[in-house]
Amino acid sequence: MKNGAAAKSAEDDLPGGRPADPEPMLGVVIVTYESAKVLPGLLDSLRDGLSGIERYRIVVVDNDSSDDSPLVAASHDMRPEVLRMGRNAGYAAAINAAAAKIGDDANLLILNPDIRLLPGSARILCDALSDPAVGVAVPKALAETGEMLLSLRREPSLRSAWTDALLGTRLAALLGTGEIVADPKLYAEGGTVEWATGAILAVSARARRIAGEWDESFFLYSEEVDYLQRMRQHGFRVVYAPDARAIHIGGAYHDNAFLSALMTANRIRYFRRLHGPLATMLFKLSIIIGETLRAPLGPGHRAALRAAVMPQR
Repeated sequence: MKNGAAAKSAEDDLPGGRPADPEPMLGVVIVTYESAKVLPGLLDSLRDGLSGIERYRIVVVDNDSSDDSPLVAASHDMRPEVLRMGRNAGYAAAINAAAAKIGDDANLLILNPDIRLLPGSARILCDALSDPAVGVAVPKALAETGEMLLSLRREPSLRSAWTDALLGTRLAALLGTGEIVADPKLYAEGGTVEWATGAILAVSARARRIAGEWDESFFLYSEEVDYLQRMRQHGFRVVYAPDARAIHIGGAYHDNAFLSALMTANRIRYFRRLHGPLATMLFKLSIIIGETLRAPLGPGHRAALRAAVMPQR
């Protein structure tokens, strides 16, 4: 049922002699697709990254990679379980499949394969989840250079969409009006956030049971926005725990026309679910104007523009 350290009772006596509930097992979910080059680095980081976690289970769920991702996982000395989807089912579907395999009584640590978990970070995130009000905990994300990444986000709104479009995401973030959160105090001290990029999320067992599965209709992008919105809707907090740290190698999606178009289409689909036709039209218009201004900068912006102009299903 688990890898790593041997299980033992973690119960402490409470006043009155009643034992504390044992901490839930931690299910580590890694979604792979053509990830053979980056996956070993993540698996190498888990031994120290999971330090202090007594019970854990690692599941690598593969979205029909044509490279050796499943074999790389199966041969690693962390001995993860490998779940083959048999098709490229998308990020949300892969998470749901791994979560079902692990069971609903476990906390989950969901990781992209290009994450490098720094020592003790899983313990810090699980400590944050011990608060019954907390449904999701996220760490400080770092670039390979050690520079802090702005990984926190505001719920998409007309204000954030239009200021991002007209001012650019960097300036809008600095002004506190864009979707990207740049508040230095929050990044230094931690606190409650609306959502964070989905490359690394720790989710409590109790919140999982209430919020339900990830929405597989998104395939890739906006699935974490939807999931964390539902967490907040059910009364759970999403917290940023800066003492937990992870390196995120990441990639420039604007260089990839397909991914840029998919991200744009899913942004609009998500917004439309929560807002009326007029607000959605204005949201789309902000994207159209913003991507028109940036179309000379690369094929990703031009693909995003085409996706925004096209009708969304």
